[in-house]
Amino acid sequence: MKKVADVFPKDFLWGGAFAANQMEGAYLEDGKGLCVADINEFRNDIDIQKKYNEEVTSAYIKEALESETKIFPKRRGIDFYHTYKDDLKLLGKDGLGMKTYRTSINWARIFPNGDETQPNEAGLEFYDALFDEVIKNGMVPMVTMSHYEMPLYLTRHYKGWYSKEVIDFFTRYGKVILDRFHEKVKYWIIVNQINLILHESFNHLGVPEDAVDHVTEAKYQAVINEMVSCAQITKYSHEKYPDVQIGMMLCGGPAYAATCKPEDVLAAMRHNQMEYFYGDVLLRGHIPGYAIRYFEDLNLNIELTPDEEEVLKNTCDFFSFSYYYTRLCSKESFENGNGVYRNPELPANPWGWSIDPIGLRTLLNEFYDRYQKPIYITENGIGLYDELGEDGQIHDSYRTQYYKAHIEQMKEAIRDGVDLRGYYAWGPLDIVSCSSSEMSKRYGFIYVDLDDYGKGSGKRIRKDSFEWYKRVIESNGEIL
Repeated sequence: MKKVADVFPKDFLWGGAFAANQMEGAYLEDGKGLCVADINEFRNDIDIQKKYNEEVTSAYIKEALESETKIFPKRRGIDFYHTYKDDLKLLGKDGLGMKTYRTSINWARIFPNGDETQPNEAGLEFYDALFDEVIKNGMVPMVTMSHYEMPLYLTRHYKGWYSKEVIDFFTRYGKVILDRFHEKVKYWIIVNQINLILHESFNHLGVPEDAVDHVTEAKYQAVINEMVSCAQITKYSHEKYPDVQIGMMLCGGPAYAATCKPEDVLAAMRHNQMEYFYGDVLLRGHIPGYAIRYFEDLNLNIELTPDEEEVLKNTCDFFSFSYYYTRLCSKESFENGNGVYRNPELPANPWGWSIDPIGLRTLLNEFYDRYQKPIYITENGIGLYDELGEDGQIHDSYRTQYYKAHIEQMKEAIRDGVDLRGYYAWGPLDIVSCSSSEMSKRYGFIYVDLDDYGKGSGKRIRKDSFEWYKRVIESNGEIL
């Protein structure tokens, strides 16, 4: 009997992950169009959890486009569009030592409106230069095709992913960037956290709430349209570029049953099924029975043609997921919109995100048991407030404690037999928060001297955690 591994594989990919919309800035330079992230407003007078779950209306979009007073931090990011060469040196072989670098291509840089037939060459040239620099600094690129960067034009004129027309628009985009970058980029994720549709849904699907008659039905129709396009892109890649690996990605974090009552256990299972649904489609190739029943129970009319069902058989090569927290689910919360809530037994960060390292081991085992595919943790980290000390440094032992506990559980999962091949800390360089558009919610090993209003020098400062993660990478996870 073969002995299970008890250390990280020699070729394990240690790295970090980013999103173009949270860091690049230059939101209208070189022909780029507006994307959905460019209208994410920063407000310090609203509850973060409420903002995180708000729907977006056509009126809000119009107001955001016309406003001269609202603050839209993702439009400026951290100016990575102009600083990427220096930043990649900080992250690569001569700095932090990352082996791999995950980022996204901003869809609106390549197709500014989304429905053009020809791409924007200036956008393609920027990513050519960016990927060259990633490789030059000793990092393997992993690239996300869609990470909350849908061209805003598609939300206003086509109702986002709810429109069947967007299937072909996105497929065209996917083919263009595969054709252009397949020699430089061998690892691709088509859609970031594809299961995020009950909250953060406009960022993902681009469906204005008031543009459809039934919001929940529209969201599920939209994401199924999106998965059809994912399968079309996967088919194209497999046929033209067999050495390229195509992955799918979930936002991970299982819901535990709120109690040991059988009704709560069943509710948690059904909730988790509808989170895993997207992986079941993109890795198994069909709509599972539990999802069909879920749609029927809610009287949701979802359209999927025979040809679309057939194309879904083109499945991805690897599974990836982000991991930040776990939640609880009860019979009552499930019946009230498939809802979950925070586990009071666990500590949390200031934004209410529970800290549960053991949950990571649990989820790694569940996903590997389910799919038997190589796994990459493509986001993990903790958002916290960082303060410059009197010595001008950030002493963030709290961050290294978080990472240490999670990496220890990754080791346990590998010993359990999980085929884990890579780990991407989220935002090694401080960037604008996805959910709250704050700069003060910081994940990085490198401090960026900008505040929530874009004020500051922009200087990059290594935190204490920088040297810690560097040692982790150099020791292949042995020195924690």
